[in-house]
Amino acid sequence: MAVEERERQKDALQEVTLPVAGMTCAACVRKVEKALKGLPGVQDATVNLSAGKAGVVFDPAACAVADMEKVIEDIGYEVPASRLNLLVLGMTPGHCDIVIGNALRALPGVRAVTINPATDTVSVEYLESAVSAAAIKKTVRSLGYDVSEKGEGEDAMDRERQLRQAEVRRQLINMLVSWPLGAIVMLGTFSDYRPLSEFLPSFMNNKILLFALTTPLVIGPGRQFFVNSWNGLRRGLTDMNLLYATGIGAAYLIAVINTFFPDAGFGGERATFFEAAALLVAFIVLGRYLEAVTRGRTSQAIRNLMKLRPKRATVIRDGRETEVPADEVEIGDVCLVRPGESVPVDGVVLEGYSAVDESMVTGESIPVEKRDGDEVTGGTLNKTGAFRFRATRVGAGTALSQIIKLVEEAQTTKAPIQALADKVAGHFILGVHALALAVFLFWFFAGFGLWFTEDTRLVLTPYKLEDLGVFGLALLISVTVLVISCPCAVGLATPAAMMAGTGKGAEFGILFKGADAVEATARVRVVVLDKTGTLTKGEPSVTDVLAAPNPPSVGRGPSPGITADEVLRLAAAAEKNSEHPLGEAIVRGAQQRGLDVPPAERFGSIPGHGVEATVEGREVLLGNRKLMAERGIDVSALIAEAERLENEGKTVMFVAASPSVILSREGGGTQAAEGAGSDAGHSAPQLAGVVAVADTIKDTSARAIGELKRLGLRVAMMTGDNRRTADAIARQLGIGRVLAEVPPQDKAAEVRKLQDEGQTVAMVGDGVNDAPALAQANVGMAIGSGTDVAKETGHVILIRDDILDVVAAVQVARATMRLVKQNLFWAFGYNAAAIPLGAGLLYPFFSQVVSPELAALLMATSSLSVTMNTLRMRGYRPPIKRGPSAPSPERVEREREPLLEAGS
Repeated sequence: MAVEERERQKDALQEVTLPVAGMTCAACVRKVEKALKGLPGVQDATVNLSAGKAGVVFDPAACAVADMEKVIEDIGYEVPASRLNLLVLGMTPGHCDIVIGNALRALPGVRAVTINPATDTVSVEYLESAVSAAAIKKTVRSLGYDVSEKGEGEDAMDRERQLRQAEVRRQLINMLVSWPLGAIVMLGTFSDYRPLSEFLPSFMNNKILLFALTTPLVIGPGRQFFVNSWNGLRRGLTDMNLLYATGIGAAYLIAVINTFFPDAGFGGERATFFEAAALLVAFIVLGRYLEAVTRGRTSQAIRNLMKLRPKRATVIRDGRETEVPADEVEIGDVCLVRPGESVPVDGVVLEGYSAVDESMVTGESIPVEKRDGDEVTGGTLNKTGAFRFRATRVGAGTALSQIIKLVEEAQTTKAPIQALADKVAGHFILGVHALALAVFLFWFFAGFGLWFTEDTRLVLTPYKLEDLGVFGLALLISVTVLVISCPCAVGLATPAAMMAGTGKGAEFGILFKGADAVEATARVRVVVLDKTGTLTKGEPSVTDVLAAPNPPSVGRGPSPGITADEVLRLAAAAEKNSEHPLGEAIVRGAQQRGLDVPPAERFGSIPGHGVEATVEGREVLLGNRKLMAERGIDVSALIAEAERLENEGKTVMFVAASPSVILSREGGGTQAAEGAGSDAGHSAPQLAGVVAVADTIKDTSARAIGELKRLGLRVAMMTGDNRRTADAIARQLGIGRVLAEVPPQDKAAEVRKLQDEGQTVAMVGDGVNDAPALAQANVGMAIGSGTDVAKETGHVILIRDDILDVVAAVQVARATMRLVKQNLFWAFGYNAAAIPLGAGLLYPFFSQVVSPELAALLMATSSLSVTMNTLRMRGYRPPIKRGPSAPSPERVEREREPLLEAGS
């Protein structure tokens, strides 16, 4: 017996191969093997360091793959999972996500499932060694849904569009079948009533004819509801198809019984609800058709971005131009782009000059000039000249692919506000069935006897139901409750709005990394802005140049003084050989003013004080007050102005030069200098002027601060600079709270202090030096990331280096959350009002009940209203962006053809 038991256990053993990341040496291998072998049920474990794999033989009755993952992660390693993105058609919001999610999570090796019915997407994180992609797709198909794997590129987009169109076509055919038949059944049912009785033949009211017309409806267009209900029920799951199937089935079954067995006790011949079953199918199919048509439109932003992916590229290989598919371009390839063509991949310009329209990626409407050394982005449109560039990022690594990936990932996440809707929808179906049963019992045992009259009518119809029995009335109202309670709109409200909002943000170069980031951004109350590179340009530049009052004359003749340009020219000449940032700023400032900067004949650095140089045979000093004092140079003439500039946060440098230099630049002064003789060149330098340098404020910073305040936000500035400089910048921008002298490692702690005050904080920084603070904040905004968005830290990525995009991000987030709340208000409001109406609230007062077919129309209208409300977001522009608009991706697409023709 013992031998047989061992053989049985041996036959039950399974083998699985797990990927293991983070191992670096043989010790790691032993550590992982020991941990795995310590699990109960594991017979053997072999780890391969080179392959990064662990082979495990185990008894599935005693140990699960999830246990192995946990023990590996507990000892500091990682088990990377694969991701499968599926397009699942046929889902309806509210419960399909629960049906599919529960079925997939029951599969071995499935880690996580994220479902968004609004985009028809299902994302599965799984271990390839434990479950295959084919098994995952087969499971979803077995639930009655159409499944295809989402791919990348134009082909995948075409396939998705074809599948969506097939779904629209299928529901259109169902609608073309159900509506004519449903209309005939309805006319036949009421053909005894005037005015229909005057022109309709009497046989149209024949119950056998109505049965013959309704049956194809139920088993044709209505079949999908019964099939999908069964697929869920056999796994212990319920969805809205069960509501539909119950309502349609009950109406049809009772009508059939009362037609063929009128004495069965279910209301008799007058309680035949063929028209209810027929119109229920018709209205529900109408709702499905409208959802299929409109749902794809809410994800238009993603499809517009995908359309921008170039299909072809011209590559220089072996000295010849070769046209290849864009996805076959390799890193290092040299590509040629002519006027009107799209840049195929990301790269760096090697030769040529052009203006490139980057609006589709950055939202910037003005074409950007490109020359040697500049970066170009795949998917942007070349406007004028031709150029060659070397490919640096291709395929999924391009900026456009990264942006699409980020937006798609954001659209598959769930916002915290959606938790309530999901919780309601999760318990709604069974609750509605219980409510419908309670309503039936109430009207059967109490309501009918208390309030039934011969004037009973259906709402919005003139037809009386005087022959309706107790069973018929109770059944009619309970079926109405089943249909009218559908939580479609509740399930659709949040994901549809989030999808529209994140897509709209992407149009303006604002990438939200998840729905939670959208909600958090909308709730922000304090915005902390890093100074350097965010509010300021991040590099020093010359802001002020002041010339000294007329110095004493040297030699013969009067002194005409020195100009500001001459002061800057002398300072730039002295700093021309300097590598100090302030010196480089002075040289750059002189060049920008078109001044001729001569080379220094002698240059010397005076650490901590400044520099000295000989320029055109004359001595020049440039430095701080200490340097001037040591050389005995009187600076009292400009000391007040210098202190004023320093109080503005600027760095002030004094310029002194030999008197002959001061006079040599003016006509009359030249003779004076020359008349002074050779001794003049050796005279002590005198004060010539001052040059002020500062990290200048960006042009849009002041406007952005004002707009943030108008949005009701508190604005704070954080910097590592000294208090005086920080206060000066803050005064210019109108910022009330300044966090100065904060080193990078302490920025996160400062953010935490604000959070401890109960504030919801957004931190805006460059995404590299400010990474800890961005991670600590409720919302981290990485600004000026350019096109390499994959490396960015933070919850929101602002592609352009423009602080106005911070304002736009808040405006888009708030508009999205307003949309979410409007949708949820309508969805919950609909159910709060519709369920009592469907349950017969009006009947005691007006002797009217809502018919099941009207309930179906109201149900379809509620979902359609949420979708149409969401579609309003397509035309939204953040107020800060209103004005000359950036061309939309659709417009860019239209412009390509004539440009291509012109280029050719």
